[in-house]
Amino acid sequence: MIKAGIIGGAGYTAGELLRLLINHPEVEITFVNSSSNAGNPIVDVHEGLIGETDLVFTDELPLDEIDVLFFCTAHGDTKKFMDSHELPKHLKVVDLSMDYRLEAPEHEFVYGLPELDKEAISKAKYIANPGCFATCIQLALLPLAKNQLIHENVIVNAITGSTGAGVKPGATSHFSWRNNNISIYKPFSHQHVPEIKQSLRKLQGSYNSEIDFIPYRGDFARGIFATVVLHCKANADSLYLMYKEYYADAPFVHVSEKNIDLKQVVNTNKCLVHLEKHDDKLLIISCIDNLLKGASGQAVQNMNLLFGLDEQTALKLKPSAF
Repeated sequence: MIKAGIIGGAGYTAGELLRLLINHPEVEITFVNSSSNAGNPIVDVHEGLIGETDLVFTDELPLDEIDVLFFCTAHGDTKKFMDSHELPKHLKVVDLSMDYRLEAPEHEFVYGLPELDKEAISKAKYIANPGCFATCIQLALLPLAKNQLIHENVIVNAITGSTGAGVKPGATSHFSWRNNNISIYKPFSHQHVPEIKQSLRKLQGSYNSEIDFIPYRGDFARGIFATVVLHCKANADSLYLMYKEYYADAPFVHVSEKNIDLKQVVNTNKCLVHLEKHDDKLLIISCIDNLLKGASGQAVQNMNLLFGLDEQTALKLKPSAF
C-alpha cells in the first residue's frame, strides 16, 4: 500500500483529495495535517465524508512513515516548507500550489500535466500540479502547439465556479454576491498564463505569442468553461484528426464533434474539447471540473503515474445525470 500524508487538510482541494484517496485501492492515508483543526475529526470539516472515514486532523508530521506527501497549501507555503525541512530521500511530493510550476534549475519539480509529458512525470520525485485554468486552456491548445500551428495571439475567455476562490469566504465569494452575478478579475494578468506559455514552448519552440486571457467569476460552485479563439488555416476534419491523435493515450481527455456543456465534466476527472471552424478562425471549447482535473483529481492521476499504477485508478468518476 502507498502511504500518503496531506498538509493543508481543511480546504476544498484537500476534501476532494481525501474523497479520492479514501476510495483508492492502493492507498492508505497516514495523516492529514491541519494545525487549526488538530484533534478534530475530518468529517467535522468535510461533512460529505461522514460514514467514509474516522480520520482525525493532526498537527504532527510523521514524514518517515509515508511514501507520498500532498501539499494542499496556500501559494508560497510549500516553498517555505521545502526550504525549512529535510524530507526523507524516498518521499515523493505532489504540490497543488503554484510555487514550483515554472521550471527552474534551483528545484527538482516536474510540471505535472500528464497530457504534456507522462514519461517525465512517471520518472519524477516531485510534481508541481498545474493550475485549474492552466489545465483547461492547455488541453485546448497542446495539439496545435505540437503541430506548430500557433502563430498569433490566442484569445481566451474562461469562467470558473466559486470553489476556485478557496474555502474561506471573501468579498467576491459570498453567496449573496456571487449568486445571479458575473464579473471579471485579473484580465491579461492571471497567474496561470506563464505556465501555459511554458508548456506551449515545449511543443512549439518558435511560440512567442500572447495569451489574452479574461477570467470570469461564475455563479455556480464548480467547473471551468473556456473558449479559445485564434487564426488557423487548417480545416475542421484535419484538426479533429490532429486532436484525436494527440489525445489517443490520454484517458481523461475526450474530443467531441458535438457541442459540450459544463455539466458533462462536473464531478469527474474529464476534460472535454470541442472544435469549430468559422472562416479562418478556430474556436476551441474546453471544460473541466476545477477541483478534480483542475486540482485533486489530477494530483491523484500524477500520484498513480509516480508509483507505476494505471493513471485512471480511483478516478473513473461519472457526472450526474442532471
